[in-house]
Amino acid sequence: MQLIDPNHPVYKPLWVRVLIVAVCFGWAVVEALGPQPFWAVLAGGLGAYAAWMLLLSFNPQPPKAEAESAAVSDEAEDDEPTDEKK
Repeated sequence: MQLIDPNHPVYKPLWVRVLIVAVCFGWAVVEALGPQPFWAVLAGGLGAYAAWMLLLSFNPQPPKAEAESAAVSDEAEDDEPTDEKK
């Protein structure tokens, strides 16, 4: 199950991905300093997962519509008739 879709356009800028990870780890620190270590573990785990998905293994694929249109245009160029009447 994938909780974060790296192909979503909101994750394209690097600063957004870094901010999400920093907020998760920052909240884990806040909860660790307080009386709720359970929430610190959850926020830390979410931060680790976000760091893995958004920073370490981030390799977004182009949207399917653009990929399909590129494939269709390539096929259209190949299907043009050629004049072989000589």
